[in-house]
Amino acid sequence: MGAYIARRLLLVLPTLLGILVINFALTQFVPGGPIEQVLANMEGQGDVFESFSGTSSEVAEASETSDYVGARGLPPEFIAELEKEFGFDKPPLERFLTMLWNYLRFDFGESYFRSISVVDLVLEKMPVSISLGLWSTLLAYLISIPLGIRKAVLDGSRFDTWTSWVIIVAYAIPGFLFAILLLVLFAGGSFLQIFPLRGLTSDYFDQLSLGEKIVDYFWHITLPLIASTISAFATLTLLTKNSFMDEIQKQYVITARAKGLSDRRVLWGHVFRNAMLIVIAGFPAVFIGVFFGGSLIIETIFSLDGLGRMGFEAAVARDYPVIFGTLFVFGLMGLVVGILSDLMYVFVDPRIDFERREG
Repeated sequence: MGAYIARRLLLVLPTLLGILVINFALTQFVPGGPIEQVLANMEGQGDVFESFSGTSSEVAEASETSDYVGARGLPPEFIAELEKEFGFDKPPLERFLTMLWNYLRFDFGESYFRSISVVDLVLEKMPVSISLGLWSTLLAYLISIPLGIRKAVLDGSRFDTWTSWVIIVAYAIPGFLFAILLLVLFAGGSFLQIFPLRGLTSDYFDQLSLGEKIVDYFWHITLPLIASTISAFATLTLLTKNSFMDEIQKQYVITARAKGLSDRRVLWGHVFRNAMLIVIAGFPAVFIGVFFGGSLIIETIFSLDGLGRMGFEAAVARDYPVIFGTLFVFGLMGLVVGILSDLMYVFVDPRIDFERREG
């Protein structure tokens, strides 16, 4: 198993390299780079930096005189200075190789439009996205596994029928629409005002005791958690049911029952371990789906300051260091979660030997 894990870890580097190569190449052909964004802002063609908390000193000084400079045209010296500040005075290949060397040392540079390093920015936003993704995945598993097993045991019953309708409806509702519905119903819309409208903590959070902080945190995260879990819950429930249905119909289950074993012992002693393998294999997809796919929408609707929202703002403003740093973190987390999934396979069923299969 150790050799298999070592090989998987070695594959992390070329995979991350491929992600960076593709995205770096794409940015070379996307119109409206960071320099163009700054110039358009200075000439009054639109402010794409309103959502950012600060700018570099040169851009700030230029913004103060934007009317004067924009009226008479920007001098070439100023544009050249911007290119030098952003590193665009060098060829693309040199910039890419420099970026790779810095990334090997986990030096992601500094945001173009904020006076903060990318590492500090990612570390600042990551707890919000991580907590939302982990709690959503945990909630989905806690609901879906017992429900899926119950549906498999009572296949074709009235319970199975009406819960299937609930699951279909839950899967069909878009996440953003369900999030807005929750806000309208429970966060001060036209009906009840039970939960807060935005954020993960109250303004007076630092003044609360430990117990009050825990209550305040879960009070704020309830609606985002439900909104991000709805689609994952539906998919995972059907996956669990189908997995158990396949195992229940296999010959070893029929043989176990013929030997006089009770249904409960057959289910939990034999079927559970084999059926749970495919459910555990779906863990990375559930977590990554919640963490990546839903983070932008949920964080935007509920005003959560996480990685998804930060990545979107960076893409709009062409803040390349933040974009590449976010992609690097997302890719690394996805690869690590995949390796953890294989380890969970072995934990649930020690008979699995990845090294022998690869050989």
